[in-house]
Formats: sequence, C-alpha cells, structure tokens
Amino acid sequence: MRRTRVSFALRQPEAVLRPGDPRLALGLASAYGVLAIVGGALAFYFAGGRPLLHPEPWLTLPPLAAGALSVAVGVAFAFAIVVMTRITVARYEWARLLHLELQPVARRFGTRETLLIAALSSLGEELFFRAFLTPTIGIIGSSLLFGFLHQVKGQSRWVWAGWATLVGLFFALLFRGTGSLLGPIVAHALINATNLTFLKNHEIRLAHEAR
Repeated sequence: MRRTRVSFALRQPEAVLRPGDPRLALGLASAYGVLAIVGGALAFYFAGGRPLLHPEPWLTLPPLAAGALSVAVGVAFAFAIVVMTRITVARYEWARLLHLELQPVARRFGTRETLLIAALSSLGEELFFRAFLTPTIGIIGSSLLFGFLHQVKGQSRWVWAGWATLVGLFFALLFRGTGSLLGPIVAHALINATNLTFLKNHEIRLAHEAR
C-alpha cells in the first residue's frame, strides 16, 4: 500500500531521531532564553515597564488577584487543549498527519529536555509575543504573527500555523483581560510539555495505512 510522505522543517535521518538529544535541546533552550530576555526588555521599555502586567487591562484587579485568575483560566484552557488534541488525533486525518510531521523532532528529546524546552519556550514566546507585542501592535496582530512563525514544511504547514494563531489569540485575550501574563506562561508550558510527551509516545497510522 502506498504511504503518504510527511516532512518537517527539522526532520533528520533516522539514525539521529533518538530520545535525548542534548545538543538540540541546549540550542533551542538558549534561543528561547534569548527571546525571553529580548521580549522582557522590549516590554519593559515599550509596553508599560512591567513585562508581567498589561499596561491597560480590561479588568482592574490587584496584581495578586489578577495573577490567580489568570493562572486558573490558563490551566483550564491548557486542559481543554490537551483533551482536544487527543480527540482530533483520534478522529481526523489532518490531525494525524500533523502528528506524524511533528513527531520526529519531539522524539529527539528525553524527559528532562522536554520539560526544559516546554518551560523556556513558554517563557520566551509569552514575553515576546504577549508582553511586548500585544500592547504595541494589538491582540490580532500579535496572534497572527505568532501563528505565521509556527509554520512547518509539509502538508500540515497551514494547519499548524492556524492552530498556533488561535491558541495565541486566547493567550493574548487572557493577558489583556486579566492584566497578568502568569496564566499564559503556565498554560503554554503545560500544553507544550504534555503534547510533546504525547507526540513522543503515541504511535498512529493514517487511515489508508490501517486498511
């Protein structure tokens, strides 16, 4: 039976697709760390001087209450996204194809590397796209840019970009609504850690391969 080809921007020969690739993990962690520093500095100088707080939130709450509400909503959203990921992969071919295209890179990380990438990617991306860009170019602009930069090579290019845009839109709304970046950071980290682990460990087949 003919197999559908899948590809990914960082796809490598099978010999190096193994759990635990410290070099790749260190490189990504360093890049996200730099993004966090740059995003935090830009947010400090151009977006109100407090990177973890929106300068003009929709809700006027004390910082502690804003943080608690933001985290509570963010955790609930992360749970919904994780459940939705499982459902779509089980039911829809486009989700299974996306899973196959992302899986090779996810399998290059061991447990510690997965947690490190999840933590630093959430911190770096939230400080740059939400703390800096949301107050400066707006909710829609920052979300579209976030999604556009999440493209991958392959048939699922725009599926992944669209999915990232919607998730980024929710994070931007949560940040603007509560005034706290804590919820988006926590939710982003939970989603990345859980879904990277799911990608590593969950074997799937496309519909025509299972016949």
